[in-house]
Amino acid sequence: MLELQKFFLFCSGSQQAILNRAPSDINKQAGIGATIFFTGVFAALAGSYAMYTVFHNYVAAIFIGMFWGLLIFNLDRYIVSSLKIQSSAIKNFGNAMPRVFLAVIIALVIAKPLELKIFDSEINAELSVMQLEKLKDNEALVKSRFDDDIANEKTEIATLQKQIVAKEITRNNLNDIAIKEADGTGGSLKRNMGPIYKAKKADADNAQRELEDEIVAVTPLIDQHNLRITELTDQKSEALLALGSVDVNGFASRLEGLSRASKKSKAIYFASIFIMLLFIIIETTPIFVKLISARSPYDYVLDKHEYSF
Repeated sequence: MLELQKFFLFCSGSQQAILNRAPSDINKQAGIGATIFFTGVFAALAGSYAMYTVFHNYVAAIFIGMFWGLLIFNLDRYIVSSLKIQSSAIKNFGNAMPRVFLAVIIALVIAKPLELKIFDSEINAELSVMQLEKLKDNEALVKSRFDDDIANEKTEIATLQKQIVAKEITRNNLNDIAIKEADGTGGSLKRNMGPIYKAKKADADNAQRELEDEIVAVTPLIDQHNLRITELTDQKSEALLALGSVDVNGFASRLEGLSRASKKSKAIYFASIFIMLLFIIIETTPIFVKLISARSPYDYVLDKHEYSF
């Protein structure tokens, strides 16, 4: 028990030589040290989980998490030990504010990864939805990239087919005129196969030859466009198959999932706020303990020691 107390006194950043002259402050300093220690432990856990979501490697996550926990522990130890209680409450408040602000920032950094772990199942549900949405967006992007080219090819085919249809209409009209001239229902209204009919028949035959020439010229072009449409359709199918599953399990994605889950559920929203407030309270407790406590023998002896030095 004595060794544990010494360890917590070390965590508090207090000086053992001065505590020996002010033993009544030992329990208070040990309590502050314990708070700092457990804050470092929470920071290590939060850092390990955050790093695991990034690297998916237990060894790297534990190593970096331990380093992060020691960093936060040392920073908290410095913040608390550097706060000297003065006789003036205004001076104490002014000295504490930058440290409180820094402690709040540290608390937010520690709390967020732990929130991700606490609401893991709710976040996973949101990640599934986000994965489907991302896959749908990617599919729409792929389709839009190929569909525009396919539509252009179809437009070209339609233009070429219109040219053939126009020639067919002209040929049909001239044939009708020649037939009506022959049976007397049109033209000169005389039923005969005379020179007028022959002239009109020649026009119809000429239109037929133009139609055939147009078909010969246009058909290869239509075939080329149809082949290009087939190629684009195959490429689109291959690109859609290559999409596979979308990975949205990174740290930023989990933060987005937590944000979406909080918007959908008031319970998660308020629970997230309470967890954040809890860590802010834990992180700032050592500072406020010093602020609300009257000057103790330890503070007087420390002032005397620094003044004499």
